[in-house]
Amino acid sequence: MPDESLRVLEQSIDRLIDRCQTLEAENQRLKEKDAVMKTERAQLRQQHDNTRSKVEAMITRLKAMEQS
Repeated sequence: MPDESLRVLEQSIDRLIDRCQTLEAENQRLKEKDAVMKTERAQLRQQHDNTRSKVEAMITRLKAMEQS
């Protein structure tokens, strides 16, 4: 019986090790995805700012044309 208990314990430990490795790999993938998304967000923010500047410039020109 003690051998059986030891075997069950070893199996449980092996499952925990496998789960830990799986979670570590998933965590690494999520960190990489987070970094990519942060980069994309910064690029989108820059595009948004550029577009806003262009629209504001167009509005200013249109108002100037309207007043002429």
